[in-house]
Amino acid sequence: MTPAKPRKNPGDLQLAILDHIWQHREATVAAVHRALWDERQLAPTTIATMLTKMEKRGLVTHRTEGRTYIYRALVERTEVCFDMVTDVVDRAFEGRAADMVSMLLREGEFDPDELDSLRSLLAERLAQRDTGDTGAAADDPEGES
Repeated sequence: MTPAKPRKNPGDLQLAILDHIWQHREATVAAVHRALWDERQLAPTTIATMLTKMEKRGLVTHRTEGRTYIYRALVERTEVCFDMVTDVVDRAFEGRAADMVSMLLREGEFDPDELDSLRSLLAERLAQRDTGDTGAAADDPEGES
């Protein structure tokens, strides 16, 4: 279950910053500070320091306009979420994703639409397995896997 590349599991503050950047595509320290103020009351220097650390980790990059740094994400939300879930599977379920899914289905609460969606995803995955289709073509519309 462990991906080959290094994981990019951000902490809570880094995830909140990334969430703001993902929503707005780009953000300045001031914009992130304003967005997080009600929840966290952090100094702008704390946000700037965290963005610098995130840049060193390869989570964000920046461009400069005058004296202002404008940050954008280098990672997709799905990549970060997958890495975080993989970490939980590895640590809590000894790498067995099916055990995690089984527990969530047994213990979790789902509305009927969510269950229908899960049923469809499972049927699709089983059909791919039965036909030997890995789904790569569906993920790559240009056919350049």
